[in-house]
Formats: sequence, structure tokens, C-alpha cells
Amino acid sequence: MRLRRKAWARPELENDDLVIINPSDYKGKWQEIFKNDQPIYLELGCGRGQFISQCAELNSQFNYIAIDLYDEVLVKALRKINEKKLINVRIIPMNIAKLEEIFSAEEIDKIYINFCNPWPSRRHHHKRLTYPNFLRVYKKILKKRSEIWFKTDDDDLFKDSLRYFGSVGFQEKLVHFDLHQSDFQENVMTEYEEKFSGQGIKIKFGIFEVDK
Repeated sequence: MRLRRKAWARPELENDDLVIINPSDYKGKWQEIFKNDQPIYLELGCGRGQFISQCAELNSQFNYIAIDLYDEVLVKALRKINEKKLINVRIIPMNIAKLEEIFSAEEIDKIYINFCNPWPSRRHHHKRLTYPNFLRVYKKILKKRSEIWFKTDDDDLFKDSLRYFGSVGFQEKLVHFDLHQSDFQENVMTEYEEKFSGQGIKIKFGIFEVDK
């Protein structure tokens, strides 16, 4: 569904120091932004920010960067982060396809991909955030032995993604086809996850390790 543009959204983002409007200026310097040497975790497609704000609140020993294309949802994420007075999160409004322009090699310690667009049409599969062309970029910016955590409600996307990860050389560490019936204890729910699980849809989840 196409979001309706809100004229006030970009000014609100630009007026907050937690939002990085020119992220390419900080390529290779992200730990300077956080003023510490803690690991940096990246969420691709953060939406309204429920996941990233909860993660940051629970884990002050980590730094978090949230990326999304739409100002209108990022404003909601920013407000959640500010309500919780979190200082270990930064927000970047940008297209995920440009990651190599803002991160250096091995600068990121973990990537989260939660409920991305499944792009069911075969001719659109290359737009999936787990497609090999994206995974190769993630592999460059991730440190060795770092992980990607991937969640989806879509069966076909998950099955195809298992193949994509393997084709690019990621090691499969954990896979659940029904996350909420598993013994995994570290799950943090997203807005979509609450919605889909409430409808009885099984949540698929995998952890994949970089093996450079």
C-alpha cells in the first residue's frame, strides 16, 4: 500500500539529531556518531519502530541503526525512540539499495530483516531484501561471523530465502517454520508480527552467519 505523503514529516526528521540525513558523510565513522565502540546492529525496513525501540531499550550495550524509505513511518519510529529517551539509536531515511554508499566493509555486527515485501511475482524477485544481489552487499558490510536475523509471514519468500542465503555462502544457524511454537527466547515482536500471529499465521525465522 502506497503511503500518503505528509509535508510535515521530513522537517520533523531533519530537526532531530537522532536522524542522519546525509549518511554517506559518516561512511566508516559510525562508531564516532555513537561516541563509543559498541557493536552496531542494523534494521532494514524499520517501519514504525516498535522492534528497534524495544531492542535498544533492552540492550543499551549495543548501538542500533534503523533504515526505512518513508518519512511518514520514520517519524513514528523517531517518536517512540524519543519517548523512551534512547540514545543508542540512529535513524536513516534512505533506499536500502544504497547501503554500500554509507557503510564500509565489516562495519556492521548484525542485520535484522523483518517482514519485508515478499514481491511474489517472479519478475520482481530481484527486489526482495533477501535476494542474492542484496545479500552480497550485506556480506561486505558485515563483520566475519556476524549474523542476519530474518523474519517473515510469507512461506514462499522464506523457502526461497533459505536457498538465496546458501547460494551466497551464508551458514544456516537456526531455522523455525513456526517461531512462536519454538523454544527461541530472544524474539522481539514487530507490529506486523503481532498482526499476523493474531490471525493464526505462522511466523518463519532464520539466523544466517557470514562465512567470509
